[in-house]
Amino acid sequence: MVPLTFLWITFYNLHFIGQCTLQVSRIVGLPSETVAQSIRAVPVHRKHESPDFQLFVNSLLDDSHADANSTVQEKAQKLASKLNCDTVISEIGADRGSVTFKVHRDLLTKTVLQKITQDGPRFGLNTDLLSRIPKGKTIVEFSSPNIAKKFHVGHLRSTIIGNYIANLKEAIGNEVIRINYLGDWGLQFGLLGTGFSKFGSEKELRDNPLEHLFNVYVKINEAAEQDENLRSSAMEFLRRLEGGEAQAVSLWTHFRELSIQEYAKIYKRLGIHFEEYSGESFYREKSQHVLQMLRNRGVLKEMENGTGVVDVSEGQDMSTYKTVVRSDGTSLYITRDVAAAIDRKEKYDFDEMIYVTDKSQQTHFQHLFKILEILGEKHSIRCHHVPFGRVQGMKTRKGDVIFLEDVLDEARTRMLQNMAATSTSKDLEDPARTAEKIGAAALIVQDFKGPLMSDYHFDWDRALQSFGDTGVFLQYTHARLHSLQGLWETKDLTDFNISCLQEPSVISTLQHLLRYDEVILQCLDDYQPRYLVNYLMGLGHLANVAHLALPVKGSTPDVAQARLLFFNNVQMVLANTMKLLGITPVTNM
Repeated sequence: MVPLTFLWITFYNLHFIGQCTLQVSRIVGLPSETVAQSIRAVPVHRKHESPDFQLFVNSLLDDSHADANSTVQEKAQKLASKLNCDTVISEIGADRGSVTFKVHRDLLTKTVLQKITQDGPRFGLNTDLLSRIPKGKTIVEFSSPNIAKKFHVGHLRSTIIGNYIANLKEAIGNEVIRINYLGDWGLQFGLLGTGFSKFGSEKELRDNPLEHLFNVYVKINEAAEQDENLRSSAMEFLRRLEGGEAQAVSLWTHFRELSIQEYAKIYKRLGIHFEEYSGESFYREKSQHVLQMLRNRGVLKEMENGTGVVDVSEGQDMSTYKTVVRSDGTSLYITRDVAAAIDRKEKYDFDEMIYVTDKSQQTHFQHLFKILEILGEKHSIRCHHVPFGRVQGMKTRKGDVIFLEDVLDEARTRMLQNMAATSTSKDLEDPARTAEKIGAAALIVQDFKGPLMSDYHFDWDRALQSFGDTGVFLQYTHARLHSLQGLWETKDLTDFNISCLQEPSVISTLQHLLRYDEVILQCLDDYQPRYLVNYLMGLGHLANVAHLALPVKGSTPDVAQARLLFFNNVQMVLANTMKLLGITPVTNM
């Protein structure tokens, strides 16, 4: 029998099972690092007590081993029989092809709580599991609304998904640059420039820039459909703009600056910021340099209609051409995107760049990355597109969603009504601000619950429920745990009686916390926020069970102190994880 004395594994830097990896490595003849990668925390089972860790035997042993004819369960049992319990491990077993380990409960409780207290907001992020991930500089391009056009739900999704990805990258130690790449160029500005002289009002522009520009854009589009001269005027305005004509540029600059000011106010309501507001306009001149690079490489082909195209096929039977320049020489969206990617590499020397847009643009980004490759830009392999599906049913009482501001206002209004109708709601200093934070949480969780690529139907009533797996439930749970702060007499976070924290609800919650870095790693693998949402919901439900089972008021001082420490730490992890998703936790509701 192999003893497990001095067992440890660096999991949250907790010395629980790791020396076991050395013992197992000797038995199976594999490096201890390989063994360690096969050990994971066990998901909590609601109906019975679970072990803490499991070693997946099948990922270690292949058919070349002596016991190749054994079933995976037999292999697990055989390996488990060679290991002994000690002062760290209280039980060793075999279950469905894995060796399972249970840590002595007092050691589990003490070590996890001390680690949370010690690491604070960094708990679960400084682990060996996450340390293997390369760190560097990450650019995340997201939100990217089109000035004067409808701010549709796709831009809302891009905004919150991009912010979550940026938060995630930042949490593991990357330097993150958030870029809002505005649609601030092209034919829409030709139409807008022409339309403003016909339908525009300086007063309405000052009072509500985004709505007025949108209304002007809608009107000129409708008029241009009936009047070819207006469309010609729009093209002429765009040519003047691209040529740098002073009056056209001045009007465009005015529209752009007002729009960014309004966008910044709205993003602030969501707690979102950007290091850079750029746009297609930044690259109108550099896009000409891109065209020259394509000519120099002999890959720019002029068609009979005068347009310029590039073959972006991937060895297919028939060539696929992408138009990169109009017949009049003006640039296109794809050309400006290529110029932007090259410019950002020169400016930031990034290690990866992530574009967050809806799935309708997948082909566009495939072409973008291919053109970068054709140009010999080696960083093209470091560029990634994170696509997402569409949302149906996102309407406000005013009708279809036009601006993000309408969505936030609707969420706040509905939440205020729900709070007013709830007898347990507390008197708040700023109920509207609280309602806005809760409403934003409801929007984010509703959006993040499923796979990003899936289309889904948005339901206001379901999103704003205070029970079930909703953002409102998370905010309620956090506020409930935070309210216990007022019961501290002496907030000593190091002195507590371990024997006062051995209840099943405590152990289940601590076991759940052991899985934190595994969930973060899973999110980093494909950027799906649903893993983090599911983890948060599990933590929230476990915390509420513990809150009911472990009263603080009326308990002896030792018990009260220990329980307050436990709830304080759970609340800390809950808050930090909510912030990763882009949710601002509330302390009262």
